Amino acid sequence: MKTDIEIAQQASMKPIKEVAALLGIKEDDLDLYGKYKAKFSDEFWDRIKNNEDGKLILVTAINPTPAGEGKTTTSVGLGQAFGKLKKRAVIALREPSLGPCFGIKGGAAGGGYAQVVPMEDLNLHFTGDFHAITSANNLLAAMLDNHIQQGNQLDIDCKQIVWKRCEDMNDRALRNIVIGMGGKMDGVVREDHFIITVASEIMAILCLADDMANLKERLGKIIVAYNRSGDPVTANDLHAVGAMAALLKEAIKPNLIQTLEHTPAIIHGGPFANIAHGCNSVRATKTALKLADYVITEAGFGADLGAEKFFDIKCRMAGLKPDAVVLVATIRALKYNGGVPKAELSVENLDALKKGIVNLEKHIENIQKYGVPCIVTLNNFITDSEAELAFVKNFCENRGCEFELSKVWENGGEGGVLLANKIIETIEQKESHFHPLYEDSLSIKEKIETVSKEIYGAKSVNYTPAALKAIQKIEAMGFGSMPVCMAKNQYSLSDDPTLLGRPKDFDISIREVYVSAGAGFVVAITGTIMTMPGLPRIPAAEGIDVNEDGMITGLF
Repeated sequence: MKTDIEIAQQASMKPIKEVAALLGIKEDDLDLYGKYKAKFSDEFWDRIKNNEDGKLILVTAINPTPAGEGKTTTSVGLGQAFGKLKKRAVIALREPSLGPCFGIKGGAAGGGYAQVVPMEDLNLHFTGDFHAITSANNLLAAMLDNHIQQGNQLDIDCKQIVWKRCEDMNDRALRNIVIGMGGKMDGVVREDHFIITVASEIMAILCLADDMANLKERLGKIIVAYNRSGDPVTANDLHAVGAMAALLKEAIKPNLIQTLEHTPAIIHGGPFANIAHGCNSVRATKTALKLADYVITEAGFGADLGAEKFFDIKCRMAGLKPDAVVLVATIRALKYNGGVPKAELSVENLDALKKGIVNLEKHIENIQKYGVPCIVTLNNFITDSEAELAFVKNFCENRGCEFELSKVWENGGEGGVLLANKIIETIEQKESHFHPLYEDSLSIKEKIETVSKEIYGAKSVNYTPAALKAIQKIEAMGFGSMPVCMAKNQYSLSDDPTLLGRPKDFDISIREVYVSAGAGFVVAITGTIMTMPGLPRIPAAEGIDVNEDGMITGLF
C-alpha cells in the first residue's frame, strides 16, 4: 500500500494556469509561484464579483478520535466527485500549520487518492502566508516593547500587556517566558508569552478581511495593552498598521492549486478551530462561489467547534448562506466513542456502536439547529460490517438526516460520486433556512451560555472571577455585540477531553475572556486548553527526512 506522500509524489500535475483555465481564469489573473502554485491578482476580484454565486457546502465531522474521521479527505474527494459528474466545482480549504505537521496530527492535504497537490509544498512553507502573518504579529510585538523602552509616551502598563508573540510550531517552552533581561539597552524586563501562529488575531483578521482597506482597518483595532488609566492601546496608537499591512500584502491573496484529479483548490488561511475560528478565508470562499456551481469548504475539528464558528462567526460576518452540510464519521470512530480500544476497532461490535453513536446524534441535532440540510457520510473501511453500516444508515434517516457512504480515500472522485449525487439531490429538494444560533444583541455571558448549553449540552457555565471582570470591561468598552469564539478541547463535547460520546450533566468552565477587536469577536477560553501546543513524546518530525535527490519522506 502506497503512503499518502508516495501517491502525491507520483501524481501527474497540470500546470496551474491550465487548471485555472478550467474556470475561465486567464494567466494575467494569476501571480505564479512556480508551475503548480499561484495567487489571484488584486484585479481578479473586480472581474468576477458580479458573477452569480454557486452552492456552498460545508464539510464538518464528529469529535476527532485516534481512529480518524477523514474530513479533509472527504472534502477533496467530493470536489473530485463533482468533476466526475461534469459539475463545475471548487474546493476552498485552509492551509496546514507546521505545528501539527511535525507534531502528531500531520498535514492537511487529504489522504489516499483524495489529496491536493503539491502535497509537500502545501504542508510545509507553501506560498509563505504563515511566515508573513508571523512576521506581522512579531513586528507589532517588537514595536510595542520598543515604545516602552523609548520612553513609553502612551503610559502603557507593563502588567496589562495582552499582545503575545507567535511562532508556527508546537513549542511548549515558549508559553511563558521573561524578556528584556540583560543590560539597560536590552528592553524592559517583563513576563511575555508565545502562541502558535494559527491562534494569532492576525490570522483571524486575514481570514475575515474583505480587502486591503478592511485588513488595515481591522489591524488598527488590535488591542495590544492597556495604559495605567485602564484605556486600551491599539496597533493604530503604535503606528504599526502600515508596516504590518506591507508584510501581509501578498498573504492576503488566495492561493490556487489542484487535486490529484485536477479539481481547482483555493487554499487560504489556517486558524485552528479549537483556539481560533477555524475557517479558511472569506476572500477564498467568496472567490470560489463566483467561479463554481458547487463550492466545498470545511471547518476545523468537530461540528461543536468548526461548524459552530463557521455559522456564528464567518457566515454572520461575511453574509454567507450554506446550502448543505456534510457530517463525516467512521464506524471505527463511533465504536471508539463507545469505549472500544483502538487496537480492537476492526472487530464488529454493534453494542459499542450503539453506545458511541450518540456523539454523531448530538452533532446532527446541532446542525439542524441552524436550519441547514444535513447529509451524514461514513468514510468506508474494509473492516466495516454490513450490520454496522445498516445500523448507522437507519439511525441517521430516522432523525431526518440523509446518509451515504464515501470511498474517496481508496477510489478518489469515483468513490464519492454517490455522495455527490446525494448532496445535489438534497440541495434541490430541501431549501436551506440558515440562521445563526444567537442574536448580536445578547450579552457576552448569554452568548457563551447559549453555545455551551445548546451545542455542547452543558448543564451550566462557571466563570473565574478574572473572566467575569473581563466580560464586564469588554462590554463597558462597547464590544458586547460581538460573537463569541469558544476555545475548547476538540476531543469531547465538554471541556474535559476524557468525556467521550455524549456527556451529560457537566459544567463548562470559563477561565479567561478577552476581546479580539480587530477580528471582531470575543474569545472565551474553557478548561485547560492551550494556545501554544506541545510536541508529543515521539513527534512526527522524527520520521521526516529528505534524500540526496531532494525527495521528502515521512510527511503525512
